[in-house]
Amino acid sequence: MTELSHRVPDLAALQLMLAVARLGSMGRAARELGITQPAASSRIRSMERQLGVALVDRSPRGSRLTDAGVLVTDWARRIVEASEAFDAGAQALRGRRDSRLRIAASMTIAEYLLPGWLIALRAGRPDTAVSLRAGNSTAVAGQVLAGEADLGFVEGLELPAGLDGTAVGQDRLVLVVAPGHPWAGRRAPIGARELAATPLILREEGSGTRQVLDAALKEYGGPARPLLELSSTTAVKAAVISSAGPSVLSELAVADELAARRLLRLSVEGVPLRRALRAVWPAGHRPTGPARELLALTRG
Repeated sequence: MTELSHRVPDLAALQLMLAVARLGSMGRAARELGITQPAASSRIRSMERQLGVALVDRSPRGSRLTDAGVLVTDWARRIVEASEAFDAGAQALRGRRDSRLRIAASMTIAEYLLPGWLIALRAGRPDTAVSLRAGNSTAVAGQVLAGEADLGFVEGLELPAGLDGTAVGQDRLVLVVAPGHPWAGRRAPIGARELAATPLILREEGSGTRQVLDAALKEYGGPARPLLELSSTTAVKAAVISSAGPSVLSELAVADELAARRLLRLSVEGVPLRRALRAVWPAGHRPTGPARELLALTRG
């Protein structure tokens, strides 16, 4: 293949040959292609040397193809047409890629924020095919790093290694119990030491919620061994509502339950429970196409 590339003129030279054949003038062909006439002449001479035949007869009246030039031009036309078809196909592939958006999102963001953003995206890009994979923040980061997602959304205190990102919101974790729990009528705040010593119903390790709670209670040895460790916020809420025990969950996730008084929120003192919600992508690669538009919507 390397030898063939040396023997066959490049695409620019073949396009010039076609322009000379169509226009009958080296000067007009050069102007059409946006190059100078000396550059066009030099390109033709270089092609003649490469092929070992004369292609163009030059005269004050214009440029005329030799018999060999006519034959070469016919071959050149097929190559240029094939190149145009190649380019059109490549553009179509880019178009299909650009009309697809693969998202990975943490459970809280996937349930409570992403639906509104996707509705807004669909209004502007109705033909975009969106796929969503929900999981904990560690899993989301892994999917983005592996190229399995175009854009990720995570919760936590720090940006995962290997990713760039931007904050798309803030969230607060809250301590909740069922109305029948012994803490339900408590007025005094729960302190950090007491919270750390109390077995809770918790999300699994690797979730953004768990990361924030572990960091907040690190000074006190971290959270006690969980009463239950569950892989979804919905499951945790159901366990708390059944009076199995207290939990620390996203304020976004328990808003409806608090409003309906199926859960009660308790005051916590001395425990930093705020966290950033972030959009993330591979370091050094800014989102493009639908991913970029979705990112803009999260800041609206």
